[in-house]
Amino acid sequence: MTAVLNHDELRTRTLAILDRLGVRDPFTDGGELISRSPITGGELGWITAHTPAQVGELVERASAAFEQWRLVPAPVRGQLVRELGNLLREHKTDLGALVSIEAGKIISEGLGEVQEMIDICDLGIGLSRQLYGQTIATERPGHRMMEQWHPLGVVGLISAFNFPVAVWSWNTALAVVCGDPVIWKPSEKTLLTALACQALMAEAARRVGAPEAVSQLALGRAEVGQALVSDPRVALVSATGSVRMGKTVAPIVAGRLGRLLLELGGNNAAIVAPSAELDLTVRGIVFSAAGTAGQRCTSLRRLIVHSSIADELVARLKKAYASLPIGSPLQEGTLVGPLIDGTAYEGFTKALATAQGEGGELIVGGERVLADEASDAFYVQPAIVRMPAQSDIVKAETFAPILYVLTYDTFDEAIALQNGVTQGLSSSVFTQSIREAEEFLSPAGSDCGIANVNIGPSGAEIGGAFGGEKETGGGRESGSDSWKAYLRRSTNTVNYSTELPLAQGVEFV
Repeated sequence: MTAVLNHDELRTRTLAILDRLGVRDPFTDGGELISRSPITGGELGWITAHTPAQVGELVERASAAFEQWRLVPAPVRGQLVRELGNLLREHKTDLGALVSIEAGKIISEGLGEVQEMIDICDLGIGLSRQLYGQTIATERPGHRMMEQWHPLGVVGLISAFNFPVAVWSWNTALAVVCGDPVIWKPSEKTLLTALACQALMAEAARRVGAPEAVSQLALGRAEVGQALVSDPRVALVSATGSVRMGKTVAPIVAGRLGRLLLELGGNNAAIVAPSAELDLTVRGIVFSAAGTAGQRCTSLRRLIVHSSIADELVARLKKAYASLPIGSPLQEGTLVGPLIDGTAYEGFTKALATAQGEGGELIVGGERVLADEASDAFYVQPAIVRMPAQSDIVKAETFAPILYVLTYDTFDEAIALQNGVTQGLSSSVFTQSIREAEEFLSPAGSDCGIANVNIGPSGAEIGGAFGGEKETGGGRESGSDSWKAYLRRSTNTVNYSTELPLAQGVEFV
């Protein structure tokens, strides 16, 4: 265990970091939104929220910026992302520390999240010269058929607390390169990192002469998000959060025939086959399940182990969990920081009680540590629970460090357990059998958007498309061809002949 910082010291440090990032005097008397750090649970300050009417004004400004920005050549738009990436490199240490202060991530994860922002900026710069269409064969002589991709419009972005800056960058770097202004509603639990990102983006826009409204913040609670997703001028809503949130947002956007990009819940599993290399497997499991205090959308929540090795693997995991350094994420050596707040802690304890009520055996963890009952900081010992094959709690996602262990006897049974939940984000298998690995990756294998072999389900790189199926929402962000979500497709036919043949041999004389 490591000691927790004094709150006054933490607040002073936070204000100094914000000042260096270009955010000065962020707090206001009478503000509607409270900023806290999960490290101490203490109040950092109050921040003014937008009203729904002000959200409409933000959309109006973004719409005006779109009229200008969409006509700027894409490689020139890429210079804005280049400048943002340079600023992120310059301020990586400070922004990474702010992520740790506000989201509770350990130092290396906070820095890693900023590195992810830098990486997506690099991808966006290259993409600015690669927004390609294609030429398509036509049946009509003297004609050419092709497709182009054009800027879509204003993008409304809603993000969650657990990746307070990376998700913004995934969307913004691609959207602005594609010619779309972004209005970002961050989680009300991570407002300071949003203010910092906006300050850096504003400076990047100033340096390259981009419209000021190419990136804006909409701060507030549900009513602000409601105003953003309801506005017909918002062409695309990209929303990251719970399944419950997605089921609220989707009908609103669909009702006005807008576009949706959803990144929702994940109840991710790892299958461990008898041939698995256990030293590697244990390392992959512990990071995926206990890292970020189990608060990643890709965190490992279900471990599906062959019955012949289950006892040995659980014993190894119990030993590893018992030695995890828990404490302030700002201190070197810490591997597990705090839960985000008391609501997360309540979900943790309720899920453990339900699991034990359904016949689960608590192997290790589950205790609150480092704080007395009156504290608003919530540190817990990550838990492992062995569960019977038939249980309901394992089908629900609890955003906390609980690892449920199930056993299987045949590989088909393991895949059925893996797929037997409503979420479909990430998955993995640990095996030395090429047959099992290929079956897991086949159409009859994992039904998730991400399927890994011999690594855990968390820790995606920006080069691949990120997202999942089923109740995860079907959206894709970051790499591969995710850029197409931020553009509209135009199919064009050009007649350069002196005739007017119709397709399909139709005659009209």
